[in-house]
Amino acid sequence: MVDITHDTVHRVYTKKHPALLIMGIIFVAIAYLADSGGMSGLIGYLSAKKYVGEMVAMGYAFGAIGVIVGAWHLLGTHEEGNLDYYLSTVAGCLFILLVAMIVRWYVAPWIAVLSKGMGPVMGAKYLHQVLGLNYVVLGILAGIVIVNVFRIPEWAENGVRLSRLGLKTGVILLGTLYSLAELQSLGKLSAVMVGVFVLGSVGMVLWLGRMRKIPNSMGGVLSAGMGVCGVSATVAAAPVVQAKAVEIAYTIGTILIWGVGCMFIFPIIGHVLDLGHIQFGAWAGTGILNSAQVAGAALAYQPDGIETLKVAEIFNITRVLFLPIIVLWLAVWYVRLEGGESTQQVNVGTVIFEKFPVFVLGFILMFALSSTGVFAPAQHYKGKFFDNNIKAEKMLKDKQVATLTAEAGKLQRDDRKKALASLIKNKKVMSIDDETIVRGIYNAKILSKGANKVLKSATKSVRHTAKMIKKFRQWITLLFAFGLTGLGMQITFAAMKQAGGQPLVIGGIVGTTKAVAALIVILMFVRETI
Repeated sequence: MVDITHDTVHRVYTKKHPALLIMGIIFVAIAYLADSGGMSGLIGYLSAKKYVGEMVAMGYAFGAIGVIVGAWHLLGTHEEGNLDYYLSTVAGCLFILLVAMIVRWYVAPWIAVLSKGMGPVMGAKYLHQVLGLNYVVLGILAGIVIVNVFRIPEWAENGVRLSRLGLKTGVILLGTLYSLAELQSLGKLSAVMVGVFVLGSVGMVLWLGRMRKIPNSMGGVLSAGMGVCGVSATVAAAPVVQAKAVEIAYTIGTILIWGVGCMFIFPIIGHVLDLGHIQFGAWAGTGILNSAQVAGAALAYQPDGIETLKVAEIFNITRVLFLPIIVLWLAVWYVRLEGGESTQQVNVGTVIFEKFPVFVLGFILMFALSSTGVFAPAQHYKGKFFDNNIKAEKMLKDKQVATLTAEAGKLQRDDRKKALASLIKNKKVMSIDDETIVRGIYNAKILSKGANKVLKSATKSVRHTAKMIKKFRQWITLLFAFGLTGLGMQITFAAMKQAGGQPLVIGGIVGTTKAVAALIVILMFVRETI
């Protein structure tokens, strides 16, 4: 016999495959054709001119990476080590990015062209808008099709696993774009709503678990996953309720089925009900479980902006902050039910410290740094008062002033009355506080559509967002697009089948109840945005 007990396994991750090199050439070709006008006909047909800058910049940049690293993959000598592993991920990352960008630049615009050709189906909305068939949703669908029909190529596996890092990085970077006023307003609202629904969901799962006589360990881990933040909460709660591997698998399968459904259904319902950004963001952040799924739904609802995403992530992060409370609750609950010798001693503090999502701390740090002006002025304005030299064409016209004057009586709150009176008098928004209040008025839909249009134009004319900040927002959106397409490549039908009978039933009841109840609350009480 050969003794292999002391043999060291050497693993080289990089695969000698031309795929990365080919993808780099494709990116370069896209950039060249877009830059030279070789695709002008196609771009014009798709109404995709706004993406030309992205095609050129990203095509040349990532094309160069693909060509250089791809040549090394194919021709180089590879040895075990960190360098080998990190470079082995490039192929998978570029694979995700290529799929995401093809969907964004060509597939989604083509779907929009076909949809518009069919005519409106709901008032002024087209079918692709109602169904949310934008680049975010289509990217997720493309990923799901690839992994379940064609499977992920071996050379791309390491990179695909990193896609979640893109989502978490995106959430962290979002912290730099919040103003203190936004966080204060949204934070108060999210703490109340999320607190009620998190505690209520956990309690409901535990109650249903007792009614349907599932093991306490199963009920405990399922309650954390369904009530708090999906997979992260599941992993954090598992040790304190001594959940078995199969019970963790059931919970994750249930979360996956529910979350994937929500990513597609929530935006459709949101468009049908014509929810505002804060309404939909609050609903998604409260009713959907995983951070990635929350981001997917928010960007599916508003693919060309981050207002909805910002609201959704505040609610999502607030929910994650409840994790220590829920883990402690479950630890006490489990010990009371199981008692003495049947339970092992688990250091709850250590579990929370080890399992708490790091990206939440990163978000808080970025916001703190942004608030001090390290990155950019959090408020995006020139000062307390806007410059008096605003161009005449940017100020309200007499007809617009008359429209606002005629409807001023509809306002009840004193701060809104004062802000509108100031706007009418000066024909422009004068202060940051007034601008915030005016935006609140038109998002609350108190006035007519014509008056709201005037208010929007008034706030747009004085907002001062640096080009760098606009570019930064764009890159954050692209980071999420990358991460969500990669997420789709990790959603397998086999994983969904892991949801057991009883956990799936309980999860379905609690998830549906939470989603419907949260929507009702939002429709009744949430009217304005920041």
